[in-house]
Amino acid sequence: MKYDVVVIGSGLGGLQCGYILAKHGLNVCVLERTAILGGCLQTFKRGEAVFDTGFHYVGALDEGQALHRLFSYFDLIKLPWVRMGGQFDLVTVNGHTHPFTQGYEGFYETLAKAFPSQRENLKNYIAFLRQVGDHIFDSFQPREADQFYSTSLFARSAKAWLEETITDPLLRDILAGTSLKMELTADLPLYTFAQINNSFIQSAWRLQGGGGQIAESLAESIRSMGGQVRVRAEVDRLEEQDGRIAAAWVGDERIEADWFISNAHPSITLSLLKESAVIRKIYRRRIESLPNTFGMFTVNLRLKPNVLPACKFNRYIYQDADLWHYQAGKTDRILVNYYPEKGDYATRLDLLTPMLWGEVHPWAAMPMGKRGQSYVEMKIDKTEACIRLAGRQIPELADAIERDFTSTPLSYEHYTKTAEGSAYGIRKDFNNPMGTVLTPKTPLPNLLLTGQNLNLHGILGVSMTSFFTTAEILGMETVTNDLFKHE
Repeated sequence: MKYDVVVIGSGLGGLQCGYILAKHGLNVCVLERTAILGGCLQTFKRGEAVFDTGFHYVGALDEGQALHRLFSYFDLIKLPWVRMGGQFDLVTVNGHTHPFTQGYEGFYETLAKAFPSQRENLKNYIAFLRQVGDHIFDSFQPREADQFYSTSLFARSAKAWLEETITDPLLRDILAGTSLKMELTADLPLYTFAQINNSFIQSAWRLQGGGGQIAESLAESIRSMGGQVRVRAEVDRLEEQDGRIAAAWVGDERIEADWFISNAHPSITLSLLKESAVIRKIYRRRIESLPNTFGMFTVNLRLKPNVLPACKFNRYIYQDADLWHYQAGKTDRILVNYYPEKGDYATRLDLLTPMLWGEVHPWAAMPMGKRGQSYVEMKIDKTEACIRLAGRQIPELADAIERDFTSTPLSYEHYTKTAEGSAYGIRKDFNNPMGTVLTPKTPLPNLLLTGQNLNLHGILGVSMTSFFTTAEILGMETVTNDLFKHE
């Protein structure tokens, strides 16, 4: 069988690329190695409790905002989205707690009341984020890549800008405090920080029933447009002929296509090319040497009924933490993720804290479920530390727990094939934007990349990137006109 396009991986980026191309009449086949679609969008059940793997909440979903436009195009607005409370995040740094309020005016008034000396600085902070958000679709305009990356906000430091803009150290930490949605480092590009934080200030939303619905909806749409979405179809290798990819091999099955799009990590994509006359060793080494962002240690808590009140916000808690640097093995920061509930009490809860690949590397070669007592003890210790830290702000939490379930970057790598169990893909570096903010193109003219490793991670970033990838096949003018005529 020959297709116009084969997409490797059914994560958000892969499915969105499949959707766009199928919508334009191309014969598309999406290949997923596991039995469950969605990659980091997967959900799983423990008893009656449904938990998300990597999806938690989204921003900018109000009408007229960026994600609303994108999700309207992908027919995802129909899903059961639930708007979070007016105060959608609570940030606690060393016992000081401050809320984030949806909407620019409410966001400003809440924090300006707590930090009156920073009123003008907060106005400048919000005005800048708003300007970045207002111009998010400017990236669809054609330009020279080297000029764009050298002059854009990808080439500026988020940390330096925040220090220049906000003079109160506590307020700086509070404003950076919801950034467990990204990896805060001194090298983080300003664009990443500004775009992601702006989207949640605009509006914040959860999805009743879990992120797996996004994947299932996209897959259903692709099939309805004549495409195929296959599970248990792991690509073992890519076959190169005459400087192009000729076929993908799934076991003994050879699948031909004119174009191939990989939603996998670039280094994993290259590993599928055992031999290549086009991919030079220097290119392989460059891609393989790019550092990945940290992973997450996650504690999924199934709660006793009618004990812990449900919340329309999430919590970020820091204790004796340098927000811009994670110290391996230290549980000094945590995201407490609530789920949308139909009743007044929480039935499940997630606790997430960063974990470096090096912290689990000693067990990396061991099979799932057979990593020994030392691995079990490490997870027990980490779980207790997470519950203690969360308990500083939620004192009733310990008595509300019915059972806990844990995962590490090893788990994430196993189930989603994410390199080193990375939470946010390749680490972007404002010092080297040309080298770390990748484009969809590869040295092979009909092999393209998509997903969180390229431009901006997260639901909004990956959705944008799917258009950049498919533009290499359809043309940017075509996909741009298609997106902007939709609303």
